[in-house]
Amino acid sequence: MRTPALFCAATLFAGTAQASDISVVGLFPNKAVLVIDGGAPKTYAVGSTISAGVKLVSADNSGATLEVNGKRQTIAIGDHAGRSASNGRASVTLLPDSQGHYMAQGQINGGTVRMLLDTGATLIALPATEATRLGVSYKDGQMGYVKTANGTAPAYRVTLNSVKLGDIEISQVDAVVQEQGLPFILLGMSFLNRMEMRREGEQMVLTKRY
Repeated sequence: MRTPALFCAATLFAGTAQASDISVVGLFPNKAVLVIDGGAPKTYAVGSTISAGVKLVSADNSGATLEVNGKRQTIAIGDHAGRSASNGRASVTLLPDSQGHYMAQGQINGGTVRMLLDTGATLIALPATEATRLGVSYKDGQMGYVKTANGTAPAYRVTLNSVKLGDIEISQVDAVVQEQGLPFILLGMSFLNRMEMRREGEQMVLTKRY
């Protein structure tokens, strides 16, 4: 039985002198269906060179990872990630999901994560299960308490070695780990306050300030 394709409308803009517009329109295990510069869809196997300086390095039901001029970027289902070199600063563009939320695929301490952009969160917030998966020794952090829907729950303030979103990477980022009441990672202001944030229609553009 063939594995069904998963379809998305994600696009990567390679920030090169001759940029390629690459859209991911289908995903299979170790293969991705891509549209290059508006051409006909074509299936690429992992390891294939897509265009000058662009290579498909992995693909599964969660997204396709492309290596662009030696740097890797993952496009998840329904995400839109872009890179711009016009002002010399790393930039990432996100599209909202069906509920208007901006979900971003990135990395924390080198591990792949999905995060909800939340300007109301002072710090990046992680569920304890995710912190453990990422190798964060959160119980060594400063303990406190947070209010959840089920009451008060313990939380631990920690410092993450690195947080990466597209080409944007920030080191030594403050975060809090919650043992209850948090279903996913919140990308809070301890990361976002290092960004310029602007809306372009439905898109949210993050550009690293420093």
